[in-house]
Amino acid sequence: MSAEKPWFKFYPSNVPTKIKIPEMRIDELLREAAKESPNSVAMDFMGKTLTFKELDSLVDRFAAALLDIGISQGDVVAIMLPNCPQFAIAYYATSRIGATATTMNPLYTPREVEHQMTDSKAKALVILDALYPNVKEVIKKIGVKAIIITNIGDLMPPIKRTLGKLLKKIPTAKIEPGPGIYCMMELISKHPPEPVAPKKKVKPKDDVAVLLYTGGTTGLPKGAMLTHYNLVANALQCNAWVGGEKGKDIMLSVLPWYHVYGQTVCLNASIVLQNKNVVLPRFDPEDVMKTIQKHKVTLFPAVAVIYNAINNHPNVKKYDLSSLKSGISGAGPLPLAIQETFEKLTGAIICEGYGLTEAAPVTHSNPLDKNLRKVGSIGIPLPNTDAGIMHLEENRFLGPGEEGELVVSGPQVMKGYLNRPEETAQTLIEVNGKIWLRTGDIAKMDEDGYFYVVDRKKELIKYKGYSVFPREIEEVLFKHEAVQDAAAVGIPDPAVGEVIKAFVVLKPEYKGKVTENDILEYCKKNLAAYKVPKEIEFRDALPRTIVGKLLRRVLREEEIKKKQA
Repeated sequence: MSAEKPWFKFYPSNVPTKIKIPEMRIDELLREAAKESPNSVAMDFMGKTLTFKELDSLVDRFAAALLDIGISQGDVVAIMLPNCPQFAIAYYATSRIGATATTMNPLYTPREVEHQMTDSKAKALVILDALYPNVKEVIKKIGVKAIIITNIGDLMPPIKRTLGKLLKKIPTAKIEPGPGIYCMMELISKHPPEPVAPKKKVKPKDDVAVLLYTGGTTGLPKGAMLTHYNLVANALQCNAWVGGEKGKDIMLSVLPWYHVYGQTVCLNASIVLQNKNVVLPRFDPEDVMKTIQKHKVTLFPAVAVIYNAINNHPNVKKYDLSSLKSGISGAGPLPLAIQETFEKLTGAIICEGYGLTEAAPVTHSNPLDKNLRKVGSIGIPLPNTDAGIMHLEENRFLGPGEEGELVVSGPQVMKGYLNRPEETAQTLIEVNGKIWLRTGDIAKMDEDGYFYVVDRKKELIKYKGYSVFPREIEEVLFKHEAVQDAAAVGIPDPAVGEVIKAFVVLKPEYKGKVTENDILEYCKKNLAAYKVPKEIEFRDALPRTIVGKLLRRVLREEEIKKKQA
């Protein structure tokens, strides 16, 4: 691949091709914001606001508490919380003492919690009281040094907290006190707001800030080691891309912070830009629309399923969503029909981007300029990021228009997988003296340097020797007026290799009016014969990860089991 970067000429005029990335801990982003904008609102959670200074002070106090209960530099602290101020406090406090955070989905089963806690060797767990009974036995079995409990309402305004508990709107659980079990707010109250720092200097390029477990779409989750430098770099890269003055925008955090996408784009990037962050603990379309209207939200990063849920909500016309300026859609393809409908409803510009946990996560995005974006493309590499298309069998780069594996290189690329040297060696490869991350996605690049993900390498359907990409079939299905969600998978078949089956979720108003055969006929008109699904099955919902990434693997496994039964 030549040193020439064709995509630079499509950078918006306000976006630099290269930015300076300081070597600092992730919590130092908050420390800087607290110094520069101490009295500006950092977070608004259910009506409770925290300024940058107040948030930073709570981080210091909790950091001191962690040290006090025996958590040391280099230890791992697990955080199992929905979006709430306590998440940010625990996350940045862990960094402040030079420890490593590992974040977990609050919906995890005891088995999943056991795997992540054991694999990461977590010494402490910060968890919601309502979640603790579900994982109590497994935590006892593992033998965690400290269990730190908080209630979702702990940092809500007192009246809301009391009413919420009385009306049972705030989930809670009675936790029996015992050795090693602490109340987060009590720990904080015992320590004065004095600055805390790690005993030994942290090396931002080497020391792991966060262990993020990946594998939602394949196998047993493995811990991607993201350094402080990786996370700081990606927050700054995202901000350089979106632009805007410090403190001028209002962010809506509905993407979960325990997932790398929400953590970087909503939490860390918002701290860097010193914007007010309006925080929602879960996604409810009506809550989101109310919040946008009430707070005049301007930035709304999300995923296709979230934008789609708003598009199809019966009350969408009741709300004023015109304050929205922009959003980036990640964690999977953004079908054109969803993008166009949302933009029409709001007047905002929504661009498809691309990332993966191993890159902290963002590597590509379309420019936030309708004249520069290419619909259907994941866009162009962010500042300080290189990308190319590599031959599927040989470590050599391919030219424009040729399909191969998307590889990326940049300061946001992980250190490796925790205790998995073989998988690290397969994923991070050295070519021409540079480390490249193999994404596992089949893609191509056009003459202008815009990239197009064709499909997951593992999900390519082989039918009678033809390569069929599920995404192409899904894009066609999404254009049908009755289709709300769609997935295509290949089911092993000895005669043809794999037969194609499509799963469709109909919009409520079309249920009972549109048949499987209607959808099949539509496919025949819009796809080459070898790409047409052999069967259409209607479903009420499709399996997706917590951030909306389609789990085609689950559908495929269900079909294989049916055939074997």
